[in-house]
Amino acid sequence: MGIVLKQSLSNTVITYLGFGIAAINTLFLYTRFLSDEYYGLVTVILSTSAILMPLLAFGVPNTLVKFYSTFSDRQNSDSFLSLMLFLPLLMVLPIAAISFLAYDAIGNFLSRENPIVGDYVWYIFLIGMAMAYFEIFYAWAKVQMRSVFGNFMKEVFNRIVVMVLLVLVHFELISVPVFLKALVALYLLRTILMKVYAYRLRMPKLTFNLPSNTKSIINYSALIILGGSAAIIILEIDKFMINQFIQIENVAYYGVAVYIATTIIVPSRSMHQITYPITAELLTKHDIPALKTLYQKSSLTLFIVSGLLFLLIVLNLKDLYLLLPEEYRNGFIIVFFVGLAKVYDSVLGNNNSILYNSEYYRTLLVMGVFLAVSIIVFNLWLIPNYGIEGAAFGTFLAIFLYNTIKLLYVKSKFNIQPFTSETLKVLALLLLMGLGFYFVQFPFHPIANIVLKSILITGIYIAVIYRFRLSEDVFNLISRVLGKTPPKE
Repeated sequence: MGIVLKQSLSNTVITYLGFGIAAINTLFLYTRFLSDEYYGLVTVILSTSAILMPLLAFGVPNTLVKFYSTFSDRQNSDSFLSLMLFLPLLMVLPIAAISFLAYDAIGNFLSRENPIVGDYVWYIFLIGMAMAYFEIFYAWAKVQMRSVFGNFMKEVFNRIVVMVLLVLVHFELISVPVFLKALVALYLLRTILMKVYAYRLRMPKLTFNLPSNTKSIINYSALIILGGSAAIIILEIDKFMINQFIQIENVAYYGVAVYIATTIIVPSRSMHQITYPITAELLTKHDIPALKTLYQKSSLTLFIVSGLLFLLIVLNLKDLYLLLPEEYRNGFIIVFFVGLAKVYDSVLGNNNSILYNSEYYRTLLVMGVFLAVSIIVFNLWLIPNYGIEGAAFGTFLAIFLYNTIKLLYVKSKFNIQPFTSETLKVLALLLLMGLGFYFVQFPFHPIANIVLKSILITGIYIAVIYRFRLSEDVFNLISRVLGKTPPKE
């Protein structure tokens, strides 16, 4: 348990460090050191590679984690690990062949609106393949109970090297084409380093003997391809589709706005690491009353936190945009709708954990596919007519439908829902503070304005939450921070 706790703490610190570096790269370095066109190109290459990655990985990262512990003897374990290394080749080799034989056709499709993209088909394939095998070797380390190095490589290493490369571009020590080649090399290098580390933990003994439950393993992997592809499509397809309909510079503008909005979801990652195993235990015990309490408490806590972040972002956005180049300053609608979608994600609390740990996990995969298809359909309609703002609204509509379906599904199967009277009170507080501060603008430097307004908003918000005891968990946390013993009700 000590190892798990230590690694969880290390991973949390690493995740936030990576987020901070990504913020610097996304908001300040990319926007100033690359032209809008090339920043858009980088975003398209990485987003398309990410969409390709689950297919190339063949579901192996999840399969490795799920089945590894079921093999007690070394021989079967070696057979399983060998299968995990070779299984992705069922996708990698055919897709590589298709990329080679149909290079021009793929390039023409990708460059229909923006000719610059057509020359980078191999970049997309190589980065996608590197991403896939990185996740495989990361899972390899996870099953050996070693996740910190992989998390560092995933969250921090790439971003630090990209920061260095962008600085080299700025000082004209390398050209942009060299930067793009270095980006491919970076992803390949990261995978090689992860492989070396994983093999040091457990060197594979290659064997062509298949494990006894090969059919179950492959069936599960195929199912996870479906779920993994849907999850990635939800995150990346809008950037890919913007490139297909309007000028590539808009991908850069959209990407920056979306990054700002997605910061809302960061705190929920830490909470989900805690609630996931608790949810699984409660479902195993069939303790529905306790599950309902956890569902409502996690929902309220995340609503309070995500709601505050949403206020801070939206109400400070005008000043934040003054720190960015002028071309990136027209993303309020994007930040608003994507941010609203992320708040709705948070309000569902441990909804995903309930579905994943229950007998209905296959239904969640089907719902994920429905969401992915919905986003594609909405984007096909909205992007050509409304540009990047249409993409944001399409994402919001699709996530709203998806989350509402999940909400109703859990209600129908478990007869529980996450909302309480305190949820409505927090909503009223957010609306009042949003309206109250929307027209407040200080005449100082944008950074000073952001700091001052953030202090005022946070102070008033927390004071009201504490004074009216809208959440017991938050009330107790604030009391401990203040050095007070929480009074009994």
